[in-house]
Amino acid sequence: MAQAQKGSRVRIDFTGTLEDGTVFDTTRKEGSGDCGCDDCGCDEGPMELVIGEDSFFTLIEEALVGMAVGEKKTVSIPTEEAFGDYDEEKVFTIPSDQIPADMSPEVGQELELTDEDDEAVMVTVLEVDEDGITLDANHPLAGENLSYEVELLEIL
Repeated sequence: MAQAQKGSRVRIDFTGTLEDGTVFDTTRKEGSGDCGCDDCGCDEGPMELVIGEDSFFTLIEEALVGMAVGEKKTVSIPTEEAFGDYDEEKVFTIPSDQIPADMSPEVGQELELTDEDDEAVMVTVLEVDEDGITLDANHPLAGENLSYEVELLEIL
């Protein structure tokens, strides 16, 4: 039976969960709509990747090596290898007088800002009050240990 190797193009299904069991990402069609996210990929179906090209988490790509079609593994991704620790310095407030008049931010809304180097930075609105809006530039999964159940569907 063929086994996936570094350099193999493979198709996988996966479900990513937090330590409390919350599903934050899945490629499985049966999970579509059940994970509670808006853009997790659960409507996209299986993921295709080349093992070793670092297009997904390195620990998952390493776990795929030696797997046969139909085999499943659970891979734990510690915070430092996922999205890093939560950094309080990435939380900041923009004063009301610097917010465009046509902008109506809401708590939980994700916005795209441009930093001083003209790079796009995604932020989440944490608080809105008369003084301004408080934004969080941490990745939404920063500070979280992740777990992925991965199934090798096909070696292409």
